[in-house]
Amino acid sequence: MANWLEAEVTRIHWWSDKLFSLVVHAEIAPFKAGQYTKLALEIGNKRVARAYSFVNPPSSNELEFYLIQVDDGALSEAMAKLQPGDNIAIAEQATGYFTLDEVPNSEQLWMLSTGTAIGPFLSMLQEQEVWQQYQDIVLVHCVRTSEDLSYQALIKEIQNTHPQLKYVPIVTREANSTALSQRVPELIKNGKLFDHVQLVANPEVAQFMICGNPDMVKDTSQCLADLGYSRNRRRSPGQITVEQYW
Repeated sequence: MANWLEAEVTRIHWWSDKLFSLVVHAEIAPFKAGQYTKLALEIGNKRVARAYSFVNPPSSNELEFYLIQVDDGALSEAMAKLQPGDNIAIAEQATGYFTLDEVPNSEQLWMLSTGTAIGPFLSMLQEQEVWQQYQDIVLVHCVRTSEDLSYQALIKEIQNTHPQLKYVPIVTREANSTALSQRVPELIKNGKLFDHVQLVANPEVAQFMICGNPDMVKDTSQCLADLGYSRNRRRSPGQITVEQYW
């Protein structure tokens, strides 16, 4: 059972009519970048809870979560109505193994995400550990429309500090001259993703972390397996580390 604490909402930022970031303050236990916790509200005399990854690095006092308001989603619709000063329950202890200490060192780190699943990668990129482990880091964010490409200012700030970060936006449902347009698995199969960032990847030099919707995670993992990459497990280290976002 989770040990629940009371968190105060300090800020809400709307990126679009459905996407928003919720920032709260609470004295939770230390966590690792890439982990998640649970948020909860009392709805209809029942506590409704869901798991959400941290966007903020562990060194930050602000706890930030990137959310989508789901139609008929009891919790997300309620959280979308929160205002600064309101309270929300948060689990004291974070959990999860989608963390850098579970990924072998390598020359390249490929962070592949869809939608709000970019959150844990942003948490990792704001810590120093990742820059000491890898020479080249590629952050891929696949969304449906351009307005879904959130956190542009933060990504640019990270790039200014760490030029080895290559950011690849992908927009699949509208024309965008600055973004790729195919799904992540197709871009890997046809080699366009690697050509786009001018990197040659193979199992000897590359690690892939995949976070997003189940279809993307499954298809991308299979695509990489067909190219000779293997799942990364503690007993048998490989090059593919995954986290399904629901």
